[in-house]
This record gives sequence, C-alpha cells and structure tokens, in this order.
Amino acid sequence: MTNRLAEAKSLYLRKHAENPIDWWSWCDEALATAREQNKPIFLSIGYSSCHWCTVMEGEAFSDLAIAEYMNANFLPIKVDREERPDIDSIYMQALQMMSGQGGWPLNVFVSPDDLVPFYAGTYFPVESRYGRPGFLQVLQALRRYYDTETEDLNQRKALIVQSLATSAILQEDGEASQVAEDELLHQGWEISTGVITSNQSGNRFPMIPYAELALRGTRFLWTSRYDGKTICTQRGLDLALGGIYDHVGGGFHRYTVDPTWTVPHFEKMLYDNGQILEYLANLWSDGVKEPAFLRAVAGTVQWLGREMTAAEGYFYAAQDADSFTSPRDVEPEEGAFYVWSYSELEQVLSSEELGELQEQFTVTPNGNFEGKNVLQRRHQGELSASIEVALSKLFAVRYGERPESLKIFPPAANNQEAKSGAWPGRIPAVTDTKMIVAWNSLMISGLARAGTVFQEPLYLEMAAQAANFILEHQFKDGRFHRLNYQGEAVVLAQSEDYALFIKALLDLHAGLPGEKFWLDSAIALQDEFNQFLWSVELGGYYNTSSDASQDLIVRERSYADNATPSANGVAIANLVRLSLLTDNLDYLDLAEQGLKAFSSVMAKIPQACPSLFTALDWYRHSTLIRSTVDQINPLLPQYLPVSEFVIVSDLPPESVGLVCQGFQCLAPAESQQQLWEQVQQSQTRG
Repeated sequence: MTNRLAEAKSLYLRKHAENPIDWWSWCDEALATAREQNKPIFLSIGYSSCHWCTVMEGEAFSDLAIAEYMNANFLPIKVDREERPDIDSIYMQALQMMSGQGGWPLNVFVSPDDLVPFYAGTYFPVESRYGRPGFLQVLQALRRYYDTETEDLNQRKALIVQSLATSAILQEDGEASQVAEDELLHQGWEISTGVITSNQSGNRFPMIPYAELALRGTRFLWTSRYDGKTICTQRGLDLALGGIYDHVGGGFHRYTVDPTWTVPHFEKMLYDNGQILEYLANLWSDGVKEPAFLRAVAGTVQWLGREMTAAEGYFYAAQDADSFTSPRDVEPEEGAFYVWSYSELEQVLSSEELGELQEQFTVTPNGNFEGKNVLQRRHQGELSASIEVALSKLFAVRYGERPESLKIFPPAANNQEAKSGAWPGRIPAVTDTKMIVAWNSLMISGLARAGTVFQEPLYLEMAAQAANFILEHQFKDGRFHRLNYQGEAVVLAQSEDYALFIKALLDLHAGLPGEKFWLDSAIALQDEFNQFLWSVELGGYYNTSSDASQDLIVRERSYADNATPSANGVAIANLVRLSLLTDNLDYLDLAEQGLKAFSSVMAKIPQACPSLFTALDWYRHSTLIRSTVDQINPLLPQYLPVSEFVIVSDLPPESVGLVCQGFQCLAPAESQQQLWEQVQQSQTRG
C-alpha cells in the first residue's frame, strides 16, 4: 500500500511512498487540512542521497506504531530540500536557534495556524539510544505539549519569529559600515585562509567558497600569520590525493569522516564536483602544476560524461552513498560500490601490481574502513603506467568493462532498478536524475574554467550543451524555473538558480569571449532576477520571488556560504562583471547597494560569507582588458580572478591592448609584455 508520495516527481519523496505514515507533500491543501483539523504539522526535510535520511526512512518512518500515532495526531509533510531550499533554509535556521547545530534529516514540529516551528531535531531512533529519545516518545510528549501548554507554546513561537525576522532584516551597524573596504577584504581573506588550514579535527569538507577566497588573497603582499599559497595548494592536494576522490572511477565524494581525508561519506554531489573542478583549474592557472590535479580533473569529467550526463546534455543531481551488494539485500550498504577487500585485490591484481598499489595507496590487509580499503594516494606526482593498468582492472571489476571502452554507464534511478538491473560488475548506487539549475550551473562554471585552463574543447562543449538545455527548457510561462523532471520544468527559480546560472553564462563568455550569445543570455536573465527578487527596501536578493513566497513565515536574503556559495555573494560579483562587459553603471549601483546591505554581516561574522568577500574583491579590483583575439587568447588560461575580456578591432594606433581599472584606463599597451605587466598590476592595485 502506497501513500500520496508515490506520484511525486522527487526521488527523495518517492523513497517514502511505502511508509505507513500518511505523508503529504508541501502544498496549500496540506496546510489547509492541518488548520482545519488543528493538527500540528510534522515537517520532515531531507534529500535523496542523505544517509541518515535513508536510515530514518527504514526505521522510524516504517514503524507501524509510530505511523498510527503520527497519522492520528499530526499532519506529516515531506519536503525535498533540493526542490525547496527556501523552506529548508528557514526551518534549518530555527533548528540551529533551538539546538545550536543543524543537519539532515531535518525534523520540525510546526504550528498549523502560522507555520511557526516550536520544536526541531535531526535523526530520531525508534527506541531510545545514542543519547536520543525514541521517536514515539518524542511524538507523544510534543502532542501533549501542544494541547496543554498554550501560553508557553505561544511565547516560544514569538521568540522564534522575532529571531527569524531580525535575522532576515540584517540591520546595519554604524561601526561596521565604517570599516575600510581594503581592511575588510583582508579580514575576510585571513578568516577564510584559517578555515581551510589542515590542523582541525573532525570531518573534512571541500569548503570551496573559502578556498577560492583564500586563493584570491594570495595575489596581495598582505602581512599574515598564514602562508596562503601553501595552504591553498594543500587543500588541492587533500582533494586530489585523498580518499574523498574516487581514484578508480573519478568524481569527488561529499566529505570525509576523518581529519586525514581518508574515509569519505560516499555520496557524490554535482555541486561539489563543479566547484572542485573550478578550484583545481584555478590552482593550476596560478602556477601549481601538480599532475594529480590534472588527473583528478580529467577523471571527474570522464565520470560526469559516463554516469551523470543525460542524453539531452544536462547533468544529474547526485549519486547515493549506499548501494546493494546483492539483489537479495533488503537495505543498501554504505560505500559498497567503492571499497575493496584485500582478498579481492589479491584476486584481481598480480602480486607485482598489488605491491605497487600498496606503495602508492593506503592498502592493507586490515583495511581502513570496516575491514575494507578506501584508496588514498600516499604521494603527489604522476602515477606510473603500471599503476594506471592496475586501477583500470579495478574499474573493470566495478563496472564490468575497462574505462577506455565504457563511455556511457546508465543510471539506476531507484532501488528497484539497482537490484533488478543486469549489471556486468557491481550493483551501482542510485542516481538522482533530476536537473537542478543551480547545481548544473556550478558544473558549467567548473567545466568552462577547466576547459579554458587545460585547453580542452570537450569540457567547454559539455558546458555549452548543459547551458543550452537550461536556456531552451527552463522558461515556462515567461518565467525561469529551477528543476526539470524528464523534460518538465517545475518550481519557480530561486535566487541561487538565477545567480549561479548567470555566473555560468559569464564564465562561458570568459572562456569564449568572441561568442556574444552567452553574455546576451546573462543580461536577459539578470533583468528577470532584478524584477522578481531584488529587495528595493533593503538591498540584495530575496531567496524567492515575490509571487512564490506566500507560504513562508519570513522572506530571507541568504548571505551565508554552505556546501554551495551564497546566492547574494555570487549575484553581487555578477553585477560587477556585467558592468564591466556592458558599460552599464546601473549594475554597479546595484552591486554597491548589495555590499552595503551585507556590510554588517561581513564585519561581524566574516567566517560565514566568503562569497561576499569575493564580490568585494571584484568591486574593488575589477579590470577590463580590451584587445584582439591573438592578444587575449594567451591570457585566458592565466589566473586573473578579477578580469573580464572584450575582443575589439579598433585599438589606438601602435597599441596591442587597453587595460581599464574601474573608472580609469591605463595608457594603451604597445607590446604584449607591457599589456601583461599592466594586467598583473591591475590585479593587486590598492
């Protein structure tokens, strides 16, 4: 017997279709029903590749006693955070206010009349364990509280609403606004460089918005306790050598559960991989010519083309951490598709190959993950041909074919497809095949930059195909939409979709400056973005458009970077870039208003918003280079993080190019050497 979610487009929602819980999706009818029946809403938010979401679905959400009580006393609503990040953001903030920490699954108890949360948590076990109360016990206590403690409930909700509203307004601080912009930028760089140092304990996340800002800061001769270039290089090495990278099949996992970058949480997210591609390409262009970076970039693009690209040209969203080892398994096993027992390695490889693999990778008889081995490189540099042969043998065990002959590996779109497919190798993890504009945009940017730096036309072609799909399919009824399910555009675009896709279009233009189509498309989309999401009163962009936020208790303007860069940070940088490329100072006015709107945040909590500091870097040091194709092409692969290029044919006599810094242009360069010197000086002025 299935519930309402059986008809959902979201893979995450459909995973709960056979729960005995009477789930609703977030919709007007669900909210109205909760009000009519005076039932508190149990709002559960997660995503398809979330491990603990999967655990809770198989435990508490499949328990008959819990379902019976839930259905009688609450109105349960499931939300896919990848569909509705605006809803997720509000209630995640509430959880952090209540508990001081966040995470998924995000389980929130909400008053039906005003949608204000009064209690929130993450994973709840069926029975009390891990220091957490059993879920039925939680449900009973909260229903009793809702029915009998009305005064306390209302006071609690009032505090939460006040906190959410205060956070959304971001009132200016007079002292903060007096901090000099260069001093503020230095502060942001220093904080972000500290964030990505490798001396902390605990999990390791890519944290690319911080790494990107730290790399930008290495242009300046700032006095600092950090060696920024070394730290940025080490972050690249941790990613390209660590177990977070899939050395057999390509692509990066979500994060590692240890401080040594060894054992990953095995899901692969499109947004991580796009950002890492761009970062490794930028490191290379800044002179760090590490062969491991080149191998990781190439392997990730191969994985993307083989497993994550639809026939229409767009990119899938994610691959699960868990997979089945046998069609008879009831539940998938974490990391099963990726790890290697020592006995398996002995069977597949010759003794010489296994010996060399042990010299180059963390391979032992006892393993490093539940008795099995996650491959992590011990040394940087280029791998030998014999090691590459050994890795291709492991690839064949996993996929059923050698990498050179396997161009397309079709996705398993759900657990049933995974268990019933005639896979020639291991059973793969499930792939969430939905198209998310924001995440595709991050990958388009990564491919565009990597294609430019490494001079790989295929990368740029893949980026252009995905961008064209979005331009041709994501506008419905004259409006931009966030998601695509098998050809159908759904859910109005949110600020991150606009900001990141405009950036992607500008990045394509930067890699192909002679093709004006990408710039024209960015300008048109920016107009819609400004019309529906710009805050005239406060500055900056709201998360959702004015006609898609009626069911939200607060309208947020996100500024914090998480796994993805903040929409407002990217959007403000885009405005500066557009002002350079179009000579339209209206864009620069909006950028200035946006930076002013978030100035108090940047001064008070710089560790929260590296992308806003990246935008400030663009605002302070933006450089426009006008020259011919022959002069510009050699500059494109260089690390010039605040520069845009315009191809012209009407340069002053005897000159090869013109470099403009903000509102002033330097004397026309009369040689390629002079042009390069002017460009370099422009990057660090001030």
